[in-house]
Amino acid sequence: MDYKLEVVTLSVSDVDQASEFYTRKAGFVLDVDYHPVDDFRVVQLTPPGSACSVQIGIGLTDTPPGSARAIYLAVTDIQAAHRELTERGVKVGGIRHKSPVDTWQGEWAPGPDPERRDYASLADFADPDGNAWMLQEIGYRRPEDAADAQPLP
Repeated sequence: MDYKLEVVTLSVSDVDQASEFYTRKAGFVLDVDYHPVDDFRVVQLTPPGSACSVQIGIGLTDTPPGSARAIYLAVTDIQAAHRELTERGVKVGGIRHKSPVDTWQGEWAPGPDPERRDYASLADFADPDGNAWMLQEIGYRRPEDAADAQPLP
């Protein structure tokens, strides 16, 4: 039996402002904006390449706006993701990596992991309400390795 995570619901104070942030700044795709009555609205947004979406709206949850913490977005190149989000106007924290990785005790060093190991490098950002997101690098391939993997014509 597969159990697939489909949707994570976030509480926001201003649905339009949050939708604007997620689509224009974070680059999420707007899947649906359904508002059949005044006290119910669901806006579903999906990060690029993700099988899981987020929902924001009215009448979806009773949690306080901005209460979500450490929602992880896996990226294959943390430096490229950091640059892309920053260029769109998202305030992204500095890239950091676990140090030392093999015997990590909670210490961080600046920049991506020198060996670009999976799960070692992170950066964070938040939406306008403070819902906190983590970028985590998984599956990085050095440009020369990626070029070697390309099929020949």
